Amino acid sequence: MSTELHDTPAALQTGSATALLRFATAGSVDDGKSTLVGRLLHDSKSILADQLEAITHASHKRGQEAPDLALLTDGLRAEREQGITIDVAYRYFATARRRFILADTPGHVQYTRNMVTGASTAELAVVLVDARNGVVEQTRRHAAVAALLRVPHVVLAVNKMDLVGYAAPVFAAIAAAFGGYAASLGIEDVTAIPISALVGDNVVEPSAQMDWYGGPTLLEHLESVPVGGDPSTEPARFPVQYVIRPQSGEHRDYRGYAGQLASGVLRAGDQVTVLPSGLTTTVAGIDVLGEQTDIARAPQSVTVRLTDDIDVSRGDLIAAGTLLAPTQDVIATVAHLNERPLTVGDRVLLKHTTRTVWAIVKDIPYLIDIETLAHLGNPGSLRVNEIGKVVLRTAEPLALDPYATNRRTGSFLLIDPADGTTLTAGMTGMSI
Repeated sequence: MSTELHDTPAALQTGSATALLRFATAGSVDDGKSTLVGRLLHDSKSILADQLEAITHASHKRGQEAPDLALLTDGLRAEREQGITIDVAYRYFATARRRFILADTPGHVQYTRNMVTGASTAELAVVLVDARNGVVEQTRRHAAVAALLRVPHVVLAVNKMDLVGYAAPVFAAIAAAFGGYAASLGIEDVTAIPISALVGDNVVEPSAQMDWYGGPTLLEHLESVPVGGDPSTEPARFPVQYVIRPQSGEHRDYRGYAGQLASGVLRAGDQVTVLPSGLTTTVAGIDVLGEQTDIARAPQSVTVRLTDDIDVSRGDLIAAGTLLAPTQDVIATVAHLNERPLTVGDRVLLKHTTRTVWAIVKDIPYLIDIETLAHLGNPGSLRVNEIGKVVLRTAEPLALDPYATNRRTGSFLLIDPADGTTLTAGMTGMSI
């Protein structure tokens, strides 16, 4: 296998990689997740020569002869000293077939909230399992988080196959156990791949030790898995971020609404509804970087002009397609992210797309035991890393889609009004 490194990966030089896959990695402590990420970057020639030199030097200082590829992602000093991943590490790389944004998330149970952050925008999750230990509690926790966040694709990477003699029955048993649990969570697409991150088996190159496995390597699967949906099949949702209205000059009569199209397609001439007011109008035109266009597709950032001079401001949602009535009563499954508990009666700020409103926590009916999926009733509060059901009452109506059908407009954050810190991530209409 060639280990030649280039200062700029070939795919980035040519610009041939166009499709983008966001994926997250997760696994229990010492399952070899950071080593896997390092191996993936190294063998796909996606690290620079000076990066390899730096980790080689750091590895030698720790008494290791070969470069410790885990150091490519464990960038914090505390991570390197303890040999664990603490924070979410984002890495960007590309091959000739695809561009990637990788979120390497921690394995410790106390950092489950970090996986929620890393997987919230992912289209694929790589769940790592040590072949010697099989499916453990943290494996089930990561699978549950992936299901909760509606990550479309899950890869079960059974690592350290070299330590179990590359035994096919070991892999088959782990794949069956995980597949059954994933099915109970409603995860529909699971691909199991036997690997050894330390020596590179089935990460980028096929393994000569596992001729019984006929599936793709991890990189082959990442390059070929379907990316994104078809915007034309989704309802159009355009959260207004900024109102553009020059007060002088030749464009003083211009009024446009700038933002990022969260889903669907908008065309000039489309009839739209402004929520939560419910006013209807027509798209007069769409501007992209100062140039007019007739169509915009998610996730483009555009400026939309409307035919009628109606009241539209930041936080409003310009929508077309199937609509739900705005509501002040929000029922959602949430993952609590903050050391400060979320308690019934708390007054918080709820941020939904570009709109922020006051809300009160009316009830916390139950929290979810991630290992058994049992509902533990009337907890009264949610502590850090806990997942449960929450009932909220907002001061103003919100136009919320079900999270299962629209991740962007079906999610929200709860914010501490005292200092602006994020407390909780919520998904509407979700249940596990």
